[in-house]
Amino acid sequence: MWPILIGAAFVIGGVLLLFRPVLDRRASNPHRTPQGDATLEPPRQGLRFLGLAKSWLALAAIVVGALLLAFGHYL
Repeated sequence: MWPILIGAAFVIGGVLLLFRPVLDRRASNPHRTPQGDATLEPPRQGLRFLGLAKSWLALAAIVVGALLLAFGHYL
């Protein structure tokens, strides 16, 4: 029972770690795109903050949690 609960905590913690950069960002001010449209999307923002080099710890926590959830009842 405990390994399964710990695995669930690892998965939830890993997901929170993965999306921490998204949650920490503040809302942007409205600005104009090169086409002239108003947008709230930050300029020059890509998906770099979700790259593997920055999120390896979160992905490792999710994998460990998934393994504990899958095989925790054998421990």
